Amino acid sequence: MPSIYGLKRQFQSLLRPVTRSIARRGISANQVTVAAMLSSFVVGGSIILFPQARWPLLIVPGFLFIRMALNAIDGMLAREHDMKSDLGMVLNEVGDVLADAALYLPFALTPGIRSDLVVTLVVLAVTSELAGVVAVQICGERRYDGPMGKSDRAFFFGSLSLLMACDVTAGVWTSILLGLVIVLLAMTVINRTRHALATANASLPTESL
Repeated sequence: MPSIYGLKRQFQSLLRPVTRSIARRGISANQVTVAAMLSSFVVGGSIILFPQARWPLLIVPGFLFIRMALNAIDGMLAREHDMKSDLGMVLNEVGDVLADAALYLPFALTPGIRSDLVVTLVVLAVTSELAGVVAVQICGERRYDGPMGKSDRAFFFGSLSLLMACDVTAGVWTSILLGLVIVLLAMTVINRTRHALATANASLPTESL
């Protein structure tokens, strides 16, 4: 199913000059990954500390764009500048999950937003990433199937933050949107699992008659 993830190659092309500059300065892929994760905790923490304020919500959209850029850059540093490592793989997967939780769980404290829906959404988001990682064991490749991948979640929360920062009061409409995202996340878990199993079955040797 369609996902913003499909634009990854074009996004990477735009960031490649920046990535080369970062590599020349001796900054490692792991340092970029850790910086993105720690920054997520800072931004999420500002929402927790100031749940009634508009300014934390106002910085979320821009930060989410920067975080997506950092996520793309650390991957290109690893692949294109010989910075791959086992530690980097762990930091990339675990860091993304922790960053998502740090950024999105604080929305449960935002007035007008149902906390149970936010928590359910984050749990399913973690589950979808776990399904993508487990696919490596099943079929030998990481699955990024949509319709609600990491980039799609960032777009949703960035848009939600911007609307609320512009004084659009949360209410029934936010519950409906959160419910829709939850459904799409459930579909994402199913899609990643199904495609991993299909790929694994397709690679099995055909038994001779």
